[in-house]
Amino acid sequence: MAERQRRKSDAARRANQVIRSRTLLLMLIFGVGTFAALFIRLYILQIRDHEDLQEQAVLQQTRTSVVTASRGTIYDRNGNALALSASAETVEINPRDIANFVKEQEKSQEEEAAAAAEKGDVYTPEPILDQAYIARGLSRILDVEEETILKLMAKTNTGYQYIKKKVEQDTADEVRRFINGEIDDAGNELTMVNDAGKTVLKSNPRKSPKKIHGVYLDPDSKRYYPYHSLAANVIGFVNADNQGAYGLEAKYDDVLQGTSGLTVTAKTNTGKDMLYQYEQYYDAENGSSLVLTLDSNVQYYLEKGIETLVEKFNAKNGAAGIVMDPKSGAILAMAGSPTFDLEDPSTIYDSKLQAKLDAELADIESKKSTYESEEAYEAAVAAAYSSARGTQWRNRCISDTYEPGSTFKPVTLATALEEGLVTMNSTFSCGGSIMVPGWPKPIRCSRAAGHGTQDLKTATANSCNPAFITIGLKIGTKTYYQYLKSFGFMEKTGVDLPAESPKGIFADEKTFNSNVVSLASYAFGQTFNITPLQLIRAQAACINGGYLYTPYLVEQIVDDDGNVLQEHDSAPVRQVISQETSEKVRECLEYVVHVGSGKNGQVVGYTVGGKTGTADKTGSATESNPKGDLVVSFMCFAPVEDPQVIMLITLDTPDRYTGTYPSGGQMVAPVASSIMSEILPYLGVQPDYSSDSAVNDATVPNCVDLTLEEAKTKLTNAGFSWRTVGGGDTVTDQTPVGGNIVPNDASIILYLGEQKPDTPSVVPNVVGKTAAEANKALTDAGLIMKVAGNTATSSGNVYAITQDKAPDSELEPGSVVKVQFGAQASEAD
Repeated sequence: MAERQRRKSDAARRANQVIRSRTLLLMLIFGVGTFAALFIRLYILQIRDHEDLQEQAVLQQTRTSVVTASRGTIYDRNGNALALSASAETVEINPRDIANFVKEQEKSQEEEAAAAAEKGDVYTPEPILDQAYIARGLSRILDVEEETILKLMAKTNTGYQYIKKKVEQDTADEVRRFINGEIDDAGNELTMVNDAGKTVLKSNPRKSPKKIHGVYLDPDSKRYYPYHSLAANVIGFVNADNQGAYGLEAKYDDVLQGTSGLTVTAKTNTGKDMLYQYEQYYDAENGSSLVLTLDSNVQYYLEKGIETLVEKFNAKNGAAGIVMDPKSGAILAMAGSPTFDLEDPSTIYDSKLQAKLDAELADIESKKSTYESEEAYEAAVAAAYSSARGTQWRNRCISDTYEPGSTFKPVTLATALEEGLVTMNSTFSCGGSIMVPGWPKPIRCSRAAGHGTQDLKTATANSCNPAFITIGLKIGTKTYYQYLKSFGFMEKTGVDLPAESPKGIFADEKTFNSNVVSLASYAFGQTFNITPLQLIRAQAACINGGYLYTPYLVEQIVDDDGNVLQEHDSAPVRQVISQETSEKVRECLEYVVHVGSGKNGQVVGYTVGGKTGTADKTGSATESNPKGDLVVSFMCFAPVEDPQVIMLITLDTPDRYTGTYPSGGQMVAPVASSIMSEILPYLGVQPDYSSDSAVNDATVPNCVDLTLEEAKTKLTNAGFSWRTVGGGDTVTDQTPVGGNIVPNDASIILYLGEQKPDTPSVVPNVVGKTAAEANKALTDAGLIMKVAGNTATSSGNVYAITQDKAPDSELEPGSVVKVQFGAQASEAD
């Protein structure tokens, strides 16, 4: 009976079996599910998200600093550095590190206070170097607003924050001393070096200074421009990230930039650097350097001349100039006005431009209430600044177009000569105007009375519009347009600079061919627009044998060791006209400078060819300005027989009422002459003094301690005249002293037993005087005159127009004063 009770019923056994089966099934399901979940999680962690997690681990465990590559140097043709990079450092902070640093100080202070209390000692806590302290110190050193730094420090949930980039080395060193606890936030010295050579606190020589955590210095580089504003519109500048932002810096950014390196350092879980535990350095690869065709001295001469032009004639829209080697297209100088300082490109450099900006800002401020929002007002202010900066950064030589006027006539001349439609013996009649089919009014010549009958050279020298219209009509529309293409006016020049204007602004070929009115105006350089670089490129082809070259600025690209990586190929694009035609063009253009509208462009000792230009701005006449605005210009080249240099200068909207007749021959040519008189000797172009009127420069012999007869012989052999002061037999002194370079028509003063006076000579004002009057005034003052410009000084209408030494200034007796002479005129060119 008891045995039957111990046995379970069949129903109970079946229930237990079901429970076991279900339990096993559930365990199996949960086991499989858990395994599957783990497998999926492992797959996600180890396979799918492996790279992302690894990257996060690296970021948490290491600190990576970019090592900026040293940007390549930009050299002029003589090896002078126009743009170079030097070591600098970037100051940055980690807000979380700084917060942890402050917390550690507070915790340490609490522990020290408790320990002192247990011992019954008096505890004086050290000041905590908190965020305010650090911000004050960095603000003082870096000239960054303290409030700005504190705001960055408050971002404890972010990574590193830049305080200031491109900090110069001496400033960075002061930041480093502040971090190391050597100076306080006010710059006071906190440390000294003890006898053991260890840096300790002055206040407690047993303690080392407390270092600040969370402030870091990373290596960087900074761009320097030693010549500041020289060639600013050409060289350009870099932005805050060392990337080219303008000019050659932007065009060749990929060449100059190089490849940045990295420094990877291990750090703790609190973000502190673990120095010497792990550090890996990946070298930066420095950028390549550029060797330009620009010559810093030629650039200086050109910029000085342009500045003189703009100031003297109050040019509303500035000026532009280019100096080029006509045989290769190499640009020796390129300048525009206004310009700016490359060291500080955002500051408005030109006073006229600043005045214009101030007026715009004042107008915006007066209308502030009319703007829909504060953002709209701020956008208007920003736009005004942006426009002003864009104006001063703009390279007028390649980006601005203008109507060239008569400086375009050499192209018409070359085309007609090449096509055999005119010869040097061709004659043209000018009665003061000419009628053109399809145009209702006569087109007038600059000389109202007309030039009468003239041959080709004379018509070119007179810059006669009717003669050139006649020549243009002989050429015909189709042929003329083809030559416009051949001379490169329908395309970019290809110069290696950014922002070049796409092409000249001309009528389309179909419209041009449909009538001769455009042809007539094109023939003398009106009703179309081109850039100065397009024009000088074509002018060079007219006088260099007929070859069209691509203008360029970068001669070579070199590496760190000076190895040439790339060199410019100066092969011509095409030959537009023949050598024979080019020779005839040069002959005509020499005549322009010799006797014609360009005679103020003469340079003593050199044969110069050139062409003046005075172009009315189409559509510029208004009721208040009925005559409209002008662009006056001058192109010149030398020597005529074998051109080495060609130069084009344009002056945009000069004041008509300066006392100088508004024309290229009167305004621009004299300044161009002065520039060329400096450029040509500097470049080693030898003068030719075969002309009787030409005066050579010569070195004054040293005659001191010689007998009078010996001194006379020595001076005679050198080509100088002399006069004596005193009655001795031996030369005791002389003026000018030996070794000075003066015109060889100067009279050397020999002192014979007389003491040479030490009173300085006062420079007289000789502007407006004839050559004879100017020479007498300077000689009476004990000075020597050097003639420049129009050398036909015997002509009745040639007067001194500038002098290189200011009136009433004091000079040493015997000093040379350069006087620029020019012929006055009453007609345009």
